[in-house]
Amino acid sequence: MPRKSTSPKGVRNKSSGKTLKSFKKFLISIKKYRGLIIVSIILAMGSAILGIFIPKILGDITNIAVNTYPDIDFGTIIGKVWLVVGLFVSSAVLNYIQAYILTVVSAKYTRDLRSQIIDKISRLPIAYFDKNQYGDTLSRMTNDIEVIATSLSQEITDVSLSFTMLVGIMIIMLTISVPLSLISFVVVPISVVVVGRIMGHAQKYFTNRQTTLGALNSRIEEDYSGQVIIKSNSHETASIQEFSNVNQKLTKITMRAQFLSSLSFPVTHIFTNLGYVAIAVLGGFFTVNGQLTIGALQAFIQYVSRFNRPITEIASTTATIQGLLASSERIFEFLSEPEEEPDPVPAQAIEKVKGEVEFHDVNFGYLKNTPIIKNFSVKVKPGMKVAIVGPTGAGKTTIINLLMRFYDPDSGYITIDGVPTREMKRADVRKLFGMVLQDTWLFNGTVEENLRYGSQNATIDDIKRAAKASNVNHVIEALPHTYRSEISEDSDNISAGEKQLITIARAMVANPPMMILDEATSNVDTRTEQLIQDSFEKLTHGRTSFVIAHRLSTIRNSDLILVMKDGNIVEQGNHAELLKQKGFYAELYNSQFAEN
Repeated sequence: MPRKSTSPKGVRNKSSGKTLKSFKKFLISIKKYRGLIIVSIILAMGSAILGIFIPKILGDITNIAVNTYPDIDFGTIIGKVWLVVGLFVSSAVLNYIQAYILTVVSAKYTRDLRSQIIDKISRLPIAYFDKNQYGDTLSRMTNDIEVIATSLSQEITDVSLSFTMLVGIMIIMLTISVPLSLISFVVVPISVVVVGRIMGHAQKYFTNRQTTLGALNSRIEEDYSGQVIIKSNSHETASIQEFSNVNQKLTKITMRAQFLSSLSFPVTHIFTNLGYVAIAVLGGFFTVNGQLTIGALQAFIQYVSRFNRPITEIASTTATIQGLLASSERIFEFLSEPEEEPDPVPAQAIEKVKGEVEFHDVNFGYLKNTPIIKNFSVKVKPGMKVAIVGPTGAGKTTIINLLMRFYDPDSGYITIDGVPTREMKRADVRKLFGMVLQDTWLFNGTVEENLRYGSQNATIDDIKRAAKASNVNHVIEALPHTYRSEISEDSDNISAGEKQLITIARAMVANPPMMILDEATSNVDTRTEQLIQDSFEKLTHGRTSFVIAHRLSTIRNSDLILVMKDGNIVEQGNHAELLKQKGFYAELYNSQFAEN
């Protein structure tokens, strides 16, 4: 019973169409460097053409030696030897120049691609980062671009050089002997058809290899950054096994891809060598009969050898071209990802911010037909401190995401000082808020650079005032170089509480009209929590503030507490009012009090 194909025809056609589309985008993307690439190809062709004449001249030298023996004409021979040397040197010089040009093109083109990816990242919606792995994007920016760089710097000239040699050698071979040439020419279409079918099967494995490599990078990044969690949960064995599974999958796909692509060389070699044997036998017969000179046969055999080489090289470059197509597909797939909707034109702006925020019957869900926020309405007056509480999954952080326009409501709208946020630029909305999050983020640089992150025009005096107000000045002054001290990549030279205080100081330096505090005290001890709470009071004074907290003891002084459950506000009021209601908030608060 014949084995059924695991790849339906429709799937293969769809995959081929996608690859062709990506390849067209690749050709369009290198338009800027098309002139240099054409010059490089012309130089490569010139180098190949110069090299093509060398066997013919060497054959002429052999004929001169045979025909003038024993009084060999060394003068003519030496002249032709110098001609061969000149051709060799000229060919090498042209080859070097074209290689240098393509190296420059490759470096600049990959630089442009990386810039496009970084620029694309800034235009992608937050939803993309919620759904995709960091390691996969990193793999596209490194591994896939490196594949394209290698292909650009080598394969373009290799293919053009090989093609030129192939055509030139065919012409000269025909001038020497048509029958012998026909033997060589029959081999070419046969080997091309066979290799083409092999490469068609190999393409899907090269595409899968790049995708799996992205998954492997994500696995490595997660294992590296999560070592504390892995070790604390004794998850080392399971993590190693999970990595091994992905690693093994990558190994199998790579082996299959390389196996199929490597078949091109031996298949081509078999056909060309069979032709070579036939030419050697028939050529010897023609020489004995006087139909060919010894020099002509010598030149023809050299051309046969060279004729095989460009065919073999073209076949061997197909593996690299397959990798180029797979990498191009992944990169342009990423660059084609849907971006954030453009800002309205003209966009509204708020000249003087008061801080009045209102949600008007807002509905939202991350997935279609799966609402998280339902009919959410609330009005926040300027300067109010609003706490948002509720169990995990109630929609607390989603409210912040909507407020910052990381996502837009499915229906309803949000206004700031009466202006709908949808009618404002996203950047203008986000500038209205300072954020202090549960997961503190500090980048690799000095303390001063980190504190100035939200306000590049801040002076050192502004920075020191903010540090003192946020109770972190004494920590910074104790560092070896105070404000010039370097913070390591993972910020492991300062404690979690100190990181949090620095992020508060950073928000103070930025001096935004409104503040968002998201679980900002959940990972610190009681004493540091008190310092942070004191900093919060200074930071939020006179500003409209939104605070998300699991520790209900930290939000008792809030002007308004919104109690959320299943995407709805089930209760609202201040701390005392909510306790009197003896409802859901009182239940949450008393349960925490009992635990404490």
